[in-house]
Amino acid sequence: MSESTTETTDTGEPTLEDLVAENPDEVARFIERLGVVNELLDTADLATAAMDDRMVEEVAGTATNLGAAADELATPEAARLGEATGENADDLADAIETLARLQRSGTLDDLLAMTDLFALASSAMDDDMVTDLAATGTRLGEVADTAADDDVARTLGDLLEAVGEAGAEPADPVGPVGVAKALRDPDTQAGIGFLLALAKALGRTTG
Repeated sequence: MSESTTETTDTGEPTLEDLVAENPDEVARFIERLGVVNELLDTADLATAAMDDRMVEEVAGTATNLGAAADELATPEAARLGEATGENADDLADAIETLARLQRSGTLDDLLAMTDLFALASSAMDDDMVTDLAATGTRLGEVADTAADDDVARTLGDLLEAVGEAGAEPADPVGPVGVAKALRDPDTQAGIGFLLALAKALGRTTG
């Protein structure tokens, strides 16, 4: 070094020696840290060198499995599932909580048992039973179609209304004289006419 306390480069900036001389503590700490870093690097090199072929294969296999898992997650189906989960997060959380409560209470097991029982019953049905059920459903459908007819629906409505009106109050006992008087009432005569028409039509359809 020259007699000058601070040397400079051709550009006028302090040299490395000057910086070291002016900041000895910082330089010492930097050297210590650099030594630690070198030790860590040496340890990593030593560990890598100590790995046998089997360990290398296992590490490579793990990396391959992780890559495959990433590839499986990078599918349109997985993306759609993630999107659907995000859009329905609250509903999904409520459903999971409900399932958890059913599981803890044992209700879920009961429901699964009932499902298995229904499946077993369905499997045990023979062809004749299936045919009978189908026929019953057909007949019920025919009855529903008949009840949906305008005339039938209107008549049933009138009949039900009359039943409700007649049962609104307790009926008084009627003797022969009361029957004779009631037969002269126009409403009673209309009702008797309906019953006679009903009897006639019923005999025609069942005869």
